[in-house]
Parts: sequence; C-alpha cells; structure tokens
Amino acid sequence: MKARKRVGPLWIALACVLVLVAGAGAWIVVQNDFAVREVRVTIPGPKQPLEAVLALPTEGKGPRGLVVLAHGDGVADASRDGFYRPIWEAFARAGYASLSWNKPGVDGAPGNWLHQSMSDRSAEVDAALDWAKRRPEIDPNRLGVWGISQGGWVLPKVAGDRTDLRFMILVGAAVNWLRQGEYNLRAELQDQGAPGDRLGAELRRRAAQIRLLEEGAGYDEYLASRLDDPPMSKDRWGFVLRNFRADVTDQLPRVRTPTLLVLGDHDRNVDVKETEAAYRAGVPQGLLTVETLRGGSHSAARYELDTPGSVRGLITYVAAPRSLYVPGYLDSLTDFVKKHGR
Repeated sequence: MKARKRVGPLWIALACVLVLVAGAGAWIVVQNDFAVREVRVTIPGPKQPLEAVLALPTEGKGPRGLVVLAHGDGVADASRDGFYRPIWEAFARAGYASLSWNKPGVDGAPGNWLHQSMSDRSAEVDAALDWAKRRPEIDPNRLGVWGISQGGWVLPKVAGDRTDLRFMILVGAAVNWLRQGEYNLRAELQDQGAPGDRLGAELRRRAAQIRLLEEGAGYDEYLASRLDDPPMSKDRWGFVLRNFRADVTDQLPRVRTPTLLVLGDHDRNVDVKETEAAYRAGVPQGLLTVETLRGGSHSAARYELDTPGSVRGLITYVAAPRSLYVPGYLDSLTDFVKKHGR
C-alpha cells in the first residue's frame, strides 16, 4: 500500500482558517438578510421628486400598512447606510411596509437638504403619505410615522394636521434647537474630560454665534467673526439660520394619535429629561407611551457600540446589524405597531 503524505501543521492551520472565514462569511450573509423586499420608487415631492425605497414585508398577502420614516440631521440615504433595515424588518413583522427616501442632494437625488426648513421636511412626509394612499400594495387606513432626533421637529406637525395616522413613534426626539445644542456641547466636553475654563470659552463662543443668528447675519459676516475653526459651510450656516428657532412645544397639544417616545438613558445629543417632561406636559392624555432604554444611545443603539471610532460597533454593524440596537427595542416597535396599527 502506498504511504499517505503527511499533512503538516501549517496546512492544518490554514484549513482551519479557511473554514472559520467561510463560516463567518455565511454568518454575515444570514445576519444581513432581512425579511423585506426593497423597491425603489419616486415620489412627487412638494419641491422636487423624492428618491425613495419602499420596503415591503416578504410574508403575508394583501395591502400592507405603512410607516413613513423621517431622518435626523446630516447626510442620509433612504436606508441610512443600512441602519434602517432592522427597523424595516421590525415593522414588517407587524405587517407594515416602510417608506423612506434619500435626503435632497444625497445619492443623486435632486435638491439640497441644507436648503430645507423643518416645515419643508413635514411637507415631504405629507406628500409621501398622500402618494402611498394611492398605491395598491398599501392599505390607506393603516398609516403611521417614525422619526429620530430632528424628526421630533418634523413629525408632530404632521400628526397634528392629519386625521389618518394610527400612530407616531419618535426616537431621541429634540424639543428646542438652542437648548439641545447647548446640552450636546456640554455632554461632549464632559465626555472629553475638558477643563472648566474650556467649557466657559465654548459657551461664550456659542453665545456670540447665537447673537449672529438672531441678527440674521449673512455668511460673510459669520466668516468674519471667526467664531468657528473650521467654519461651517455656507449651506450649513444657511440651514442653521433657517432652523435655529425650532421648538416643538406648541405642536404637542395638537397631536391626535397614539405616540411612542423612545429615549436612551445615554443620549448625548438630546436632554431626554427635558424631552420626556415636554411630551408628558404637552401630548393629550392617554396618547403617550414613554420607553427609556437602559444603555441606549441617541439612536436607540447600545451606547458602547455607538461611539465614534468604535471597532466593536463597526464589527457589529457588518456582522450582526440587529445587535447594534438595545435588546428589546426592535420588539417594542413591532408590538406598538401591532397594538395601534390594526
């Protein structure tokens, strides 16, 4: 009998690595397979077309309910770089489709989101809801909205103006633009361990910037002030100038639909105590549910994974995106929609 050639330790190790890589690859594929079917659609918007994604449940038949999503601040495509897919899937478990769009100017969409006011964004949501009600795959009697952060200045107006919404869900909702900005500044400096004299200097700089805004200063005047290093872009200054007076307090008593307010106890962007107090005082009795997520960040993600430069966060985003969120959050979305969206 011919002797078998011995397999050396190096080849065994290489084979093990290949098996692990293949297994990891299969795991990542499974973890990034969501129970929704994404359809690209174009919605006639109030100022320009909205390039959107309609995420339909893969299970069940007949017209679906619909959740329209409102982004927070910053550049955002329809899926928020994939972060919305676990949320779309949570709504799909309740029999609901999801609809969101590229902000104007993002991924080839026409327009420029930095030229928008919060009222402009509310008008986009209204246009999307009206468009969806005419779609054969959508049940016009089962409509809801979900929004995050800046969405707190966008959706309460929609929920106050319309009578066809079954629910509203808000995550890390902002109340007052200026107070939120100061809270965020203080929280970031605290996280950095900044000394007290730096905090004082930053607050003085901020006060000078607010004076410019209140005076309606143009971009050249802002640049001449040399308050920021580096300075905002011209479009960003215009965006802030257009929106710095945003405050949702007067809108809350007009809300007429069941509302879920989700707050993370590690939110560094929004003062969640102020937000909760404002909503409890303003939203009509019996309509508000507040859920506070232990260890939750501004976006309802696990705080330790939602910090700048987090390697664990990046790995989780790639390998197990559902696990980015605080345990129970996605189930809460499903349960709230099932309860109020029938």
